[in-house]
Amino acid sequence: MTTLWDTTGSAVVKELAAQRRTGGAVLSGVALTLVVVADEAGVTAAEEAATYAAEMHPCRVLVVVRRQIEAPVPRLDAEVQIGGRLGPGEAVVLRMYGRLALHSESVVLPLLAADAPVVAWWHGPPPDRLATDALAVFADRRITDSSLADDPREALRIRAEDYVPGDTDLTWTRSTAWRAVLASTLDSVAGRRGDLVRVTGGRIEGDPHNATAQLLAGWITSRCGCDIEVADGTRDAGPTGVESVVLHLDQDEEVRVTSDHRGGAVISQPNRPDGTVALPERALGDLLSEELRRLDPDEPYSDALEGATGLTGLTDRSPEREHVWFDPSEAEDDVQQGAS
Repeated sequence: MTTLWDTTGSAVVKELAAQRRTGGAVLSGVALTLVVVADEAGVTAAEEAATYAAEMHPCRVLVVVRRQIEAPVPRLDAEVQIGGRLGPGEAVVLRMYGRLALHSESVVLPLLAADAPVVAWWHGPPPDRLATDALAVFADRRITDSSLADDPREALRIRAEDYVPGDTDLTWTRSTAWRAVLASTLDSVAGRRGDLVRVTGGRIEGDPHNATAQLLAGWITSRCGCDIEVADGTRDAGPTGVESVVLHLDQDEEVRVTSDHRGGAVISQPNRPDGTVALPERALGDLLSEELRRLDPDEPYSDALEGATGLTGLTDRSPEREHVWFDPSEAEDDVQQGAS
């Protein structure tokens, strides 16, 4: 690893090229560039997750840490490494101070892997409008995490209002295991019947304020055409906010899937003994790795987002974004002037 203090973007590019010339086969087969945006408090967790994802998907990792935007003098510190602590490939950690942090794309763009897709991930509350961050404008896919917002349900609404194809959210990824169990359970009922199964209603018991629980309800609503509500549960619902899912079926039948909070779930269905399946709590790196498996628009996510928020037409929007300039200091000045 090489650390460059008070450096420039050009110096970072040159150092990466120098290490690439001596890296040999380590650098072959880069599938994408992963741009990670994090603050200093969350950068360790973000780096660990990105390292795991880079082991699963060969990529160049660029970690952008915006620090002290109010600093009077812009400055860039960088760590450049190949095959180091951030995975087997190329990685650069960029700590930006002062006004440079508002123009991070000027440093990031020259570091993108040639002809490779770009995925941007915000490990922290994302901007209300992703277009105010230039990193979102040139990214092919954009990953946010509404669970880190002060109000996750409101954050979902903001993500729906701002949505364009190519957006996704880790609160959606956290529902993958639940969706798989529910789909296989209904397939089992259909196989026993020898006919299709129609869901007529149901509910999710858990935390109504959890974004994952709301997206799971929105997904069932979009797939089954019936309203699914999230009702208060009686126990700690964990990161997904889901204790159990109850689905009412035609022919007066009911299916219930209940988390045992020990990495599994109990399935109760008509005319069969209860069964147990794995429902593990997933690490952040595993969630990120799943999102890097696909680079096309995630239509099931947009359908779930429509079902959870009531907004429609998300998939019909243009996938292109135009950069909207936003200066946090100017926004603070506007608030202060309004208060006075």
